[in-house]
Amino acid sequence: MSRNNEVYIVQPGDTLYLIAQKFDTIVESIMTLNNLTDTLVVPGQKLKIPLYTEVVVIVDIANIRMRGGIDYPIVTQVQRNARLPVTAFSKGWYKVRLYNGKPGWIEGTLVERFVYDGSKPIISNLSYYTLAEGPALPSSYESFVKNTSLISEGALFLFRIDRENPTQIENFGDFTDEYVNNIVEIGHRQNVKMMPVVHNLLYKNGGTKVSKDVVRTIVSSKQNRQTFIQNIIKLIEKYNFDGVSMDIEDVYLEDSKNLSALFTELGVALKRRGYYLSAAIPARVSDEPFNPFSDPFEYEPIGKAVDEFVVMLYNEHGWPGSGPGPVVSIGWMDRVLRYTMTKMPKEKIVAAVSVFGFDFNLTTGRNTYVTYNMAMNLARKYNKEIIFDEKTKTPTFSYVDENGNQHEVWFENAESIYIKAQKAWELGIKGLALWRLGMEDPNMWNVFKEDIVIKRDF
Repeated sequence: MSRNNEVYIVQPGDTLYLIAQKFDTIVESIMTLNNLTDTLVVPGQKLKIPLYTEVVVIVDIANIRMRGGIDYPIVTQVQRNARLPVTAFSKGWYKVRLYNGKPGWIEGTLVERFVYDGSKPIISNLSYYTLAEGPALPSSYESFVKNTSLISEGALFLFRIDRENPTQIENFGDFTDEYVNNIVEIGHRQNVKMMPVVHNLLYKNGGTKVSKDVVRTIVSSKQNRQTFIQNIIKLIEKYNFDGVSMDIEDVYLEDSKNLSALFTELGVALKRRGYYLSAAIPARVSDEPFNPFSDPFEYEPIGKAVDEFVVMLYNEHGWPGSGPGPVVSIGWMDRVLRYTMTKMPKEKIVAAVSVFGFDFNLTTGRNTYVTYNMAMNLARKYNKEIIFDEKTKTPTFSYVDENGNQHEVWFENAESIYIKAQKAWELGIKGLALWRLGMEDPNMWNVFKEDIVIKRDF
């Protein structure tokens, strides 16, 4: 299935301007795509319709202004290679969408325009950012800075609900305000929407019970929900974020309705202030009880409340006792997304996929995280050929370690991520989310650059 090359047959009374309005594009893009030298069209003429137009900044620093003209105030500045979605063109100026959802105008001489017909997947890329997780799992900083122009939204996994006072938010990890401000600024200068992730995970000596208890405290009363929401708004304002990415995972089933109420109230409060609400939600495949991890999450009310519904697909294999297999097979991705699409507009849905994998020790029954580099090093160490499994569309190999233990390794590479991007595009959802930067196949970014259009869908 493909969504490329939408064709329109010109009707009597049509003008290029009216056609552009009908398809939410600009006259200049239609002319470019159809090699037209003037604006005259005739009934019966076939026109390819642009699906997405962006401009890319070609100078070191470019001013974005409130209106089209150098006398208007500057609203922000962006740097070379920043990508800006185009919504209009007038007198040599492009009207564009900015990371904060607001419009701006940029002079045509400062940018190069690109018009896309859908022959490549056109998707957004939400990239999760973390600090280093020990020597084997590096920080996301280098990957983020190097590839900012190929990211639509950045979500910083740096904030957690406070265990002792659950309406409060604490720093997750050791960092300074300056560190966060710097990352947000890097993102904004490339027109990337930047959000904090607020989560309820990884408490010491607590496991899932503590995670569930802090959620219960927050959602159990309207007063607590409102206090928590005010603290989220303070966090957004403190670092000049554009909204928030919620990652609440372990929840008591009895708290389902109250959790949905939290998302509803948070959505209203953020919208009032022009902020964005993204939420990462465990994968479900039906309305019936599926598993205790995902059952508490009501897709329909949460989907209605949020701007972006991120379905966490990475629970197919890899959890304790799951047995070997890919973290996200293409079949699992399709199944979860098709269910999700029955609950909300598909344009809100983002498929969260792993860029990591697992080394399954079949002898002991234990499994461990592997980054792309770790997987490749294991394959080299044991002189094993990597097989691309056609059924699941993921790379894999097997080996026997020094103790005679049998292993299966399943991971992700540029090819498997590209296939997932194609699936997202075919289904018509918003795009992919990547957990997490710094663990990926570096070649993935070349694929994003050459074979995929990374849109800024603000």
